[in-house]
Amino acid sequence: MAASAVMNRAGRIARGVGTAVAVAGALGVAGLTYASVVERNWFRLRRYEIPVLAPGSGRLRVLHLSDAHLTPGRRLLIDWIRGLDAHEPDLVVNTGDSLAHPDAVGPFIDALGPLLDRPGLFVYGSNDLFSPQLKNPLRYLWRSSRTDYSKRKVPDLPWRELGAAMSDAGWLDLNNRKGGVEAGGLRIAVAGVHDSHIGLDRYEKVAGRADPDADLRIGVMHSPEPRNLDRFTADGYELLLAGHTHGGQVCLPFYGTLVTNCGIDRARAWGLSRNGASWLHVSGGLGTSPYAPVRFCCRPEAAILDLVPRS
Repeated sequence: MAASAVMNRAGRIARGVGTAVAVAGALGVAGLTYASVVERNWFRLRRYEIPVLAPGSGRLRVLHLSDAHLTPGRRLLIDWIRGLDAHEPDLVVNTGDSLAHPDAVGPFIDALGPLLDRPGLFVYGSNDLFSPQLKNPLRYLWRSSRTDYSKRKVPDLPWRELGAAMSDAGWLDLNNRKGGVEAGGLRIAVAGVHDSHIGLDRYEKVAGRADPDADLRIGVMHSPEPRNLDRFTADGYELLLAGHTHGGQVCLPFYGTLVTNCGIDRARAWGLSRNGASWLHVSGGLGTSPYAPVRFCCRPEAAILDLVPRS
């Protein structure tokens, strides 16, 4: 082959490689823009009907919120949460990681707004206590973030102020506590644990058979660790609510969740499923860490759970 032909072929190959690299780069930029600007702010309200009440009971509407990871400037998210009151829930449950900034308590309480006038329950997540830190998000593909907290002993976020604001509005603090609430004309036995992701869960403080005279029994936690899920189920809690996973946050089409960042399996990383005799709802969450502000094939969400009588 003549030298000129070889040079021409090499040039075509180089131009082809260059074009492929340019196209891949453009697709990468477009994908990142979509994930960080569009999908991160493309909130959705999921709806489920769960046959968990005794025959003859009326419908009970539960609004499940989780993982807002709020910073003060997220006005779109704040306004969207406030608007959820229009769905007239009988009970609101917040499964934690509400904060992502020292000045976020006020904006988060503003976001809840009229929802605070309704019966409510809450637990904390790790990010209500410890502020987010810059780190490589790809580490979640091969390890849990739990070890990131091993050296962080003193909380630096205003979790006490957050809890006080919700408690002052009448919401029940269920961090390693149990109690009862009336909502929608039903008496509901409730119990919860603090975040197992940072080792603050103490199930022994709420252990024991759930109130058999209640109309419904709900177990609440931030991270859906199987050991706690199974304990709640064994104690007779019929509906379990958790968050933490963000539904995977970055998912693949036709595959779904890559990692859960806790002990639960990928198939139950978000949405409604069963845990033995209990119903389990894991929220895909509303926010992201400010250092990983992207969602892909995993829109931010809240959920309306319409509880109806068993057939």
